[in-house]
Amino acid sequence: PNFSSCGYIPKKDNERANRIEWEHVVPAYDFGHSLSEWKKGHPKCVTKKGKKYKGLKCAAKMNKEFKFMLADMHNLFPTIGEVNRSRSNYPMSIIKGEERKFGECDFEIKNKKIEPRESIRGNIARVYMYMNYSYPGKGIISKKNKKLFDTWNINDPVDSWECERAKIIGKIQGNKNIFVLIGC
Repeated sequence: PNFSSCGYIPKKDNERANRIEWEHVVPAYDFGHSLSEWKKGHPKCVTKKGKKYKGLKCAAKMNKEFKFMLADMHNLFPTIGEVNRSRSNYPMSIIKGEERKFGECDFEIKNKKIEPRESIRGNIARVYMYMNYSYPGKGIISKKNKKLFDTWNINDPVDSWECERAKIIGKIQGNKNIFVLIGC
């Protein structure tokens, strides 16, 4: 990562701060925690030492739809590893004030909520809308966040890079993010 581009200063984990990771905009927890493999495990989710496991690791091993959701490129963006860890699976929100813990990067985390910079809020909203539409019944967008994402979608329209990215992913993955392409 080029820290000087936004004044980022590693906090605790210098190794993770110095690598780029693929971040799920819609956290895996949001679309996986209701699955039986996540909640209860599966008979085939056993370590070599015989210990049973559940959660993301078991769902990724045993649930075909979850595997697709986990690997869906429309939902993956590069980010600094340390920021990815700090983001956790917190929901999107509007946070009062501008307490920036990541240098000049306009990204806030407070009270287990995150607020991205204004210039990408529409992009994030359209990823949530796509995931909610493509994988129905997972409760990806709450009633509270539907209004937020509708507002972000309107206030930050699709830009040329978002169009280009959606088209490239569509060709590779074989499906489209219609919420982006409608604005292209």
